[in-house]
Amino acid sequence: MKTTDKYLFQALDNYPFWLEGTIESLDYAFSYDDKNTMVLCLYGRIQAEQLMNYEEAKSYFQQALAINIHALEVYPYYLQTLIVNEDYEEAEKLIDFALTVKGINKSEIYIKKAILLEVQHKFKDALKEIKLAKLHSIQHDYDSGISEVEKRIKGKLDLLKKKEDKKTKKDSKKKSK
Repeated sequence: MKTTDKYLFQALDNYPFWLEGTIESLDYAFSYDDKNTMVLCLYGRIQAEQLMNYEEAKSYFQQALAINIHALEVYPYYLQTLIVNEDYEEAEKLIDFALTVKGINKSEIYIKKAILLEVQHKFKDALKEIKLAKLHSIQHDYDSGISEVEKRIKGKLDLLKKKEDKKTKKDSKKKSK
């Protein structure tokens, strides 16, 4: 095992519970191999998930993909960062590309597409992507995550339906007066 891997495993083991240890291990791993896509990805995750520094996170993810377009570990985190940062067009393009990458977890990418549509309030389209995620899922433990996203989107659809029902009732009361 390479020294880089040793420090990378330490960083992954520490994240997100001991950030100081994570950064220390990442810095060591990076000093041995500054082109390691998993190291760059974890740096990006820390920037996005812990520091909410989305532009810096995007830079790390972009560096990783510039080194290796097949760095499968990068895509889900990069997409989540783009969605949270409201870079919707960029996220859409990355989703389209990611779905062409051999070996990628397509189910996970379809979930990210559903989340992208969800934040844009395109709930019915998001549910179509959930269906595709289910069709492409080959990991039993990932099915519960799909169900959670589906449940949340359906809940939002129900909220809109209730709101429309109230509005319809109000309008019919006004007309009957």
